[in-house]
Amino acid sequence: MTVEVGKLAPDFTLPNQDGEHVSLADFKGKHVVLYFYPKDMTPGCTTEACDFRDQHESFGELDAVIIGVSPDPVDRHQKFIDKHDLPFLLLADEDHKVAEEYGAWKLKKNFGKESYGIERSTFIIDKEGKLQKEFRKVQVKGHVEEALTFIRENL
Repeated sequence: MTVEVGKLAPDFTLPNQDGEHVSLADFKGKHVVLYFYPKDMTPGCTTEACDFRDQHESFGELDAVIIGVSPDPVDRHQKFIDKHDLPFLLLADEDHKVAEEYGAWKLKKNFGKESYGIERSTFIIDKEGKLQKEFRKVQVKGHVEEALTFIRENL
């Protein structure tokens, strides 16, 4: 299954940084910025998370919550949050099932070596749970502002 703009976003339940189970359905009535990223504590992922952190209040003013998802385990997410003072949820998708469902789990090439991993992707979901925008192959620089602008102008 893949996601489709204009259709309901697939619901899921994953553990957050505290080990509590969180479902997409828990956020009905709010806009959701669901972003998939490869790995905690890496340069690009840290920059992206800190950019979301720095704009967290602006998203909140638009009634939007930010949720990060990666294959990292719960305890690594907690360290990442503590180190960078991240004010939003990070969900552990260790078996990458949710990333697969959203089409963010891809075969990647790095220095000639192929392996599966997260393709940096962001999904904007409206208050009714419908997917309104997908950003694929995200470049970190300027991305958070792009997501914020989309919500501001379209939702």
